[in-house]
Amino acid sequence: MDWGTDLWDQYDIIDKHTQSGLELVEKYVKFVKERTEIEQNYAKQLRNLTKKYNPKRGCKEEQECRFSNHQSFLDILNEMNDYAGQRELIAENMMMNICIELTKYLQELKMERKTHLTEAKKSQQSLESTYKQLDSSKKRFEREWREADKAAQYAEKTDQDINATKADVEKAKQQANMRTHIAEECKNDYAAQLQKYNKEQSQFYFSDMPLIFNKLQDMDERRVRKLAQGYVLFSDTERHVMPIIGKCLEGVTKAGTNVNERNDSIALIEQYKSGFERPGDLDFEDYSQGINRASSDSSLGTLGTPKGPLELLSKNRSKPFWLFSKKSKRLTPERIIVMPTVTEDFGHLPPEQRRKRLQQKLDDIGKELQKEVDQSEALEKMKDVYEKNPQMGDPASLSPQINQTAQNMERLRLELSKYESWVTEAGRRGDSMLRRDTLPEDALSYGSHSNNNEPYSPDGTHSEEGTPDPSQPIYAEFDDDFEEEEELVAPIGQCTAMYNFPGASEGTITMQEGEVLSVVEEDKGDGWTRVRRANGNEGYIPTSYVSISLSK
Repeated sequence: MDWGTDLWDQYDIIDKHTQSGLELVEKYVKFVKERTEIEQNYAKQLRNLTKKYNPKRGCKEEQECRFSNHQSFLDILNEMNDYAGQRELIAENMMMNICIELTKYLQELKMERKTHLTEAKKSQQSLESTYKQLDSSKKRFEREWREADKAAQYAEKTDQDINATKADVEKAKQQANMRTHIAEECKNDYAAQLQKYNKEQSQFYFSDMPLIFNKLQDMDERRVRKLAQGYVLFSDTERHVMPIIGKCLEGVTKAGTNVNERNDSIALIEQYKSGFERPGDLDFEDYSQGINRASSDSSLGTLGTPKGPLELLSKNRSKPFWLFSKKSKRLTPERIIVMPTVTEDFGHLPPEQRRKRLQQKLDDIGKELQKEVDQSEALEKMKDVYEKNPQMGDPASLSPQINQTAQNMERLRLELSKYESWVTEAGRRGDSMLRRDTLPEDALSYGSHSNNNEPYSPDGTHSEEGTPDPSQPIYAEFDDDFEEEEELVAPIGQCTAMYNFPGASEGTITMQEGEVLSVVEEDKGDGWTRVRRANGNEGYIPTSYVSISLSK
């Protein structure tokens, strides 16, 4: 079955059907384009989302990436970024393989359809022209035959008229014969035109139009076949990237399974363990025996009992040195002394952190020294080769490099010796200060007894009891009657207490579990955070006792 045979008289139907097919292709192309736009927007939003939650370089979140739960979250962000790339790939492949290809093919189909319809119109016009000629010859034949019939009747009437002359009769007969001859010519012309038209009509209905209709049928079937391929590509394009998307999702699952809560706890201990001994009990001072409290060797300040993150100096020498001032006073630039500079031996750090930093530095120097030793051996071997084979190079040209390597090795050995002595010293000090306790140290563990009875500042450095060092981060305690109204520092976030905290030491503030406080100053690495209550009271609390949420 074909259109030329079975639909020979349905030209208008075929015209509309082929036009509808082309419109469907256009509609599908438009549909796929909108789908690609959705995929691109989705991928863009995913990339923006991952960029938003990726920590910026050097920020606090990036420093916390050593914990497995933080690192797993970063892995999830990376997997989602890769997932967004696959969505972009889907959009790109759909645009290239479906939209562009079908649009190009659609233009070709439109041109082909136009050509076939033009041929059909030409054949139709040719048949109509032949029919007009047939109709014209037919009418002429009819007219001339009537005239010939009239002329014959007139000649016969004249011949029977007794009053008519012979000349009139002859003239009438000649006129009748002429009309009859003309009518015969018109009859022959009409017969010829009829034969011609019948032939062209047969050619039109049995050959020309069926051929054109069959070409249109073939064109439409090719269009349907191409469109079906586009339908299949719509799913295949996404199916081809499914394995990669599956790997992205597997990466997200793996990131979740890689979280190790125990290792995170150990990492936190390794990072912030100070190595200080917990404060000991205070001795009883028997004033009835005339013992001066300020000069008592058992007082908190003079014995160098661990004090925590702040060293507070009092104008009243009768008062002991507390961890913090009793009153909640606002910290202003006038009260804050410049933070100490980082020393080469990391003496500004607590013992445990100092020992780890020194060991890390020692390992780095050892690696660098080994690299210089390997380079020196390679230069010596090259020099030996040059001496045995002068054509390969001048041995003297390697002398500057050998000398420089030797100097580097000597410098690194001196540094190695220096840091080894510091590591040994830090190990002895740590053994004398640390308790043999397997449990992690509490957030309140600060300070230690030193050999010279020197109190520790919050960063682990020594400071003399009598005179404050300008390079130390100490806070001066003002007289009780000194009050100055100052503008409150704007909070930088909020925190929620996870445990009760008595706040018995000077400068601390009490806290109940579940209580919400405003964060005024972040933890500077000493384990303490300054907070403020709604009534304006400020003080320090252990950072590990609260859950902090900083404002962005």
